[in-house]
Amino acid sequence: MPFSNVLSIVLGGGKGTRLYPLTKDRAKPAVPFGAKYRIVDIPISNCIHSNFKQIYILTQFNSASLHMHIAQTYIFDSFSKGFCEILAAEQTFDSTSWYEGTADAVRKNFNHFRDQNPDYYLVLSGDQLYRMDLGDFVAKHIQTKADITIAATPVTREQAAGLGIMGVDSIGRIVDFMEKPDLSKDISHLKVPGKLHPDPKLLASGREYLASMGIYVFTAKALKEALDNEYADFGKEVIPQAIGKMKVHAYIFTGFWEDIGTIKSFYETNLNLAVINPNFNLYDELHPIYTQRRNLPPTKFNYSTLSEVLTGDGCIITNSWVTRSVLGIRSIVETGSNLEGVVCMGADFYETPEDKLENKRKGIPDIGIGRGTRIRGAIIDKNARIGEGCRIGVDDIPRRDGDYGTYFIRDGIIIIPKNGCIQPGTVI
Repeated sequence: MPFSNVLSIVLGGGKGTRLYPLTKDRAKPAVPFGAKYRIVDIPISNCIHSNFKQIYILTQFNSASLHMHIAQTYIFDSFSKGFCEILAAEQTFDSTSWYEGTADAVRKNFNHFRDQNPDYYLVLSGDQLYRMDLGDFVAKHIQTKADITIAATPVTREQAAGLGIMGVDSIGRIVDFMEKPDLSKDISHLKVPGKLHPDPKLLASGREYLASMGIYVFTAKALKEALDNEYADFGKEVIPQAIGKMKVHAYIFTGFWEDIGTIKSFYETNLNLAVINPNFNLYDELHPIYTQRRNLPPTKFNYSTLSEVLTGDGCIITNSWVTRSVLGIRSIVETGSNLEGVVCMGADFYETPEDKLENKRKGIPDIGIGRGTRIRGAIIDKNARIGEGCRIGVDDIPRRDGDYGTYFIRDGIIIIPKNGCIQPGTVI
């Protein structure tokens, strides 16, 4: 199928409140992930592997770092007619408001989309980890002659309580939809027909319901009609209203899929990448996750002990003990440090000897993890300065969610914000 027929739209989300404070100074798609990537690299890489290279990213908050990452990373040659561009909320003669939701964001950019004259729109979420053959997804949409096709993943009844659940008939057409059904509610009529379920093992494990993944294919005509109203959100309003009025089909996806839009899921999914057999394989040479080429030096380990650790480029780890952790680009861990269950995003630059001398004069710790510091169960954002002899998350101190000035706690996870500074000897 010619890629020019498909226009991909990545929904970058709003303020990213569920990922705050990681989104305090950046858009949600620009949050660093997996030691060297950004969250937005995931949906863009899926598009590129399917040869869908006409990509728009919709966002409106703190978009400067996202603009820079996209501009420096996704540069297609002039022969492919491909592009990857950000569409931030803008004021026009027709609209002076911000995006009010996912559907509203797409509606307000139709004038940009029409210029590409697509036959199909591929709408993707910007805060999920998965690897999908989007070409097959679109092909199945065309084969069934659907107006809308929704990617769906099998889930258990317990998981269904937090997701949008779809009921399908024997040919995969969606005939019912229920948003986050309470566990006390009987939804047995929404179970996947046995013959339609593609994986007997998943069915046997109790994953009998289909949850919307927030990934859609629309024919051009169907998207225009579906948005000819004032509905703001795809999942809560547009899709439920379309069922029964349009031909809406499910595309059942049985691979790994995880929403990484909350602090807890972001933290746990990052750490899982470092285990011996992770749920998501970063080492698939045929389907890599693309990101910015930084030309950084290799990571260096000096007399350290490491277990289940993932590192980005350019790190220097000296005489330290690190386990079950992810260390981002240019991470510096000094002598005698102990890290357990830590997601460290690294740094945007290296400090020079002159910088360090000036920092010492001002009483400011160097960027990175200082000598003899112990950290457990924490996220350390970029360019953070953790002084010598700190104890973060290792003592029997109650972790109450809240904002504490130099640090935050969300879901029991300690977060040192971007450019944060923790003075030597601090105990958190």
